[in-house]
Amino acid sequence: MFENLNWWEIGALLLLALLIFGERLPKVLGDGLRMLRGLRAMAQNATSDLSRELGTDIQLEDLHPKAFIRKHLLSEEDEQALRQPLQSLFDDVKQDLNGVKTDLNGVKSHLNETASDLKSAGKPAAPAEVPQAPRPAQRFDLDAT
Repeated sequence: MFENLNWWEIGALLLLALLIFGERLPKVLGDGLRMLRGLRAMAQNATSDLSRELGTDIQLEDLHPKAFIRKHLLSEEDEQALRQPLQSLFDDVKQDLNGVKTDLNGVKSHLNETASDLKSAGKPAAPAEVPQAPRPAQRFDLDAT
């Protein structure tokens, strides 16, 4: 929770809390901790009630709607039936990406061969020349006083 704060910032926050709450600070901290414990207990009770009602062991991560449906309402056959229409599309995209990867590896090896050929010929491997834009004509004389 406080991984982004260093000790000076934590100390400054505690000093600020002491200035704001003064003598009431221990009571405010106690009330805050009591509230956190109550929230944690309510969450644990809710998950245990859900687990008991559903008849399965349920975790807080399982309460995400997609995970809940996938785990408790769909069988493996139902999930496969839902994925089937898109499976051929997924396979086509995967095959195309593998082809692109192969082509890029071929270009990379060709560039490496060209660079090694230039290096063995004694010529430095220079990048392709980029044409320079024409310089604008000067409208005034720099040597004039």
